[in-house]
Amino acid sequence: MSATDNIKNYAVISGGYWAFTLTDGAIRMLVVLFFHQLGYSPLAIASLFLFYEFFGIVTNLVGGWLGARFGLNNTMHIGMVMQIVALLMLTVPTDYLTVAYVMLAQALSGIAKDLNKMSAKASIKLFALPSSDPHKTSPLFKWVAVLTGSKNTLKGIGFFLGGLLLAYFGFQGALCILASALSLALVLTWLLLPSELGKTASKVKFSQLFSNTAAINWLSAARFFLFGSRDVWFVVGLPVYLTASLGWRFEQIGAFFALWIIGYGLVQAATPNLLGKHHPSGQTTKWLAILLMLVPVAIAFALSQQLNLDGVIIVGLTVFAVLFALNSAVHSFLIVDWSDHDKVALNVGFYYMANAGGRLAGTILSGWLYQNYDLMGCLLASSAMIAVSALLAQKLPN
Repeated sequence: MSATDNIKNYAVISGGYWAFTLTDGAIRMLVVLFFHQLGYSPLAIASLFLFYEFFGIVTNLVGGWLGARFGLNNTMHIGMVMQIVALLMLTVPTDYLTVAYVMLAQALSGIAKDLNKMSAKASIKLFALPSSDPHKTSPLFKWVAVLTGSKNTLKGIGFFLGGLLLAYFGFQGALCILASALSLALVLTWLLLPSELGKTASKVKFSQLFSNTAAINWLSAARFFLFGSRDVWFVVGLPVYLTASLGWRFEQIGAFFALWIIGYGLVQAATPNLLGKHHPSGQTTKWLAILLMLVPVAIAFALSQQLNLDGVIIVGLTVFAVLFALNSAVHSFLIVDWSDHDKVALNVGFYYMANAGGRLAGTILSGWLYQNYDLMGCLLASSAMIAVSALLAQKLPN
């Protein structure tokens, strides 16, 4: 495959991933705000995402095996189809939107999201050429950082889009618009990508799903607590706090989350430049986690002192975004860099299984902690989970 073909395929995969990510961010914001408007408690809203995160764990584990066996482009397209179905399922009249029904739709969305993410991230290893100069930043690091960062930027736009569409088109109308846009992306990527992308020459045994590499296992464990630390206050606690305690409107919350995720994504994409000639290692993640651990504690202390609440949230989240983005970008590079070409789909799937597990734990804790201990409890739990991630990163190699 020529360098031109590699760049073209990377661009097509990125475009498909971006389109999917827009719908993923939008549907998350739509569900949180719409069901809060209907009077659901924070814990009940969190439970709507229970299957979304749980099936993400299963999907990442099995998805890596499916990608290696049947091709990464096929797993990506299956994910797109399932997301379209999930969006359309929620367009039924409000009376039919029971907790169980919404959880089922979110389960499909969770499977779809992780099939799409695993396929896109694993594909990069197949396209990025090794650096001819060991003193320059690895092209793989740049490509992973750009894809990861741009994805989060688009997810931020999706948050804003979700709040905006809810305000102007209503819940059902917003979902129909999102499903139509993703259908177009599905057709385009189907036509432009090679059919055998990422498919291994030999059959992959199901027993190979679990990594037997110590570094990947420790990195996956650190990832579990890192992403749990974000979602424990970000998924339910923060949006509900902004509307219930600070009186923010839906459009304001959507715009704020959008700007946060966009900034977070830009920092991720710029991580290779920000780190300069420093080649990321396991110890890089440890020191970044230690710095990040201090931020939620500082926000909680400032809120307890009844300082300018809006200002504390905005400044605190900005600092959290920068440090979290750097840590996440290094994690995403290491899992791809440490994987062999023939095992990249399996290792990335296993790694993002841990990621989904952390999100599941963080999501449920977010609703329970906010309901019982307000945002303060969510923030302190976040710092505790980051501390565990830093301890686990101590086991990673340089």
